[in-house]
Amino acid sequence: MRIPVICGPTASGKTSFAVELALRLGGEVISADCMLVYKGMDIGTAKPTEDEMRGVPHHMIDLLSPKEPFSVSDYTERALPLCNRLSAEGKVPVICGGTGFYIQSLLFSRTNGNVGADESIRKKYERYVSEKGTEALHAKLAPVDPESAEKLHPNDVKRVIRALEIYELTGIKKSAQADAPVPRFPYIAAAFAYPREELYVRINRRVDEMLAAGLVDEVEALLAQGVDESCQSMQGIGYKEVVKYLKNEINYSTMCDIIKQNTRNYAKRQITFFKKLPGILWLDPSNKENMNIILRYVWEG
Repeated sequence: MRIPVICGPTASGKTSFAVELALRLGGEVISADCMLVYKGMDIGTAKPTEDEMRGVPHHMIDLLSPKEPFSVSDYTERALPLCNRLSAEGKVPVICGGTGFYIQSLLFSRTNGNVGADESIRKKYERYVSEKGTEALHAKLAPVDPESAEKLHPNDVKRVIRALEIYELTGIKKSAQADAPVPRFPYIAAAFAYPREELYVRINRRVDEMLAAGLVDEVEALLAQGVDESCQSMQGIGYKEVVKYLKNEINYSTMCDIIKQNTRNYAKRQITFFKKLPGILWLDPSNKENMNIILRYVWEG
């Protein structure tokens, strides 16, 4: 059996498809979305409602306060045991989301070039990131290993530290050493291949729906609760633009246009990322056999 991974760009219908798939398989959904981990951030993240979940248990949602940071490594440390537990219980984990680094980290382990660890070096960089922040740590990596810096998100602190550690120990870039991804388990990844203009229409409509549902009020409530605009959670698309509107830096119409543009740009980056995912299957959204196609892949391996 292969574990299904429903991924791809935002607003492409991943959630409803994953829920239906989980119902067919008797499985449970493991979210792979970096914004759904936050409590109280529902509208701007398109967090699935109880009705949309249709009774299917969902995991990796509403884990943290919006004031807390959360890295790719944090995600994997929580999601991988969940995946293994569900499989051991005879339930099919259905991974669903658009955060590429989450999915990549969950599906693959890495050899790290077989370079040993040095606790003193790690502690040094852990102190540095606690004092200076994730962006400053990431900036230290770029001059010595630009390839790794380009691949690693600043919030993936553990891997950024590991890359710095390897360089400090060996004088050789981590990206230049054997570090091939190794699949943790058999999987079938699938995404919907919407024509670009159709996807953009879906994105624009979703943004309009979010605003109509009260996105501005949601952001106001978060700020009133003491969630600072500098928090990792508030860097999400939709939230940072609303903050600018509330600070009178932009007007409402401009805010709407910027959210739509930023979301479209994000979707393009998602498509580029997932095109590199080994074995991904791009589905025609109009094909009524998509569910049966994925079911065959899951069961036939």
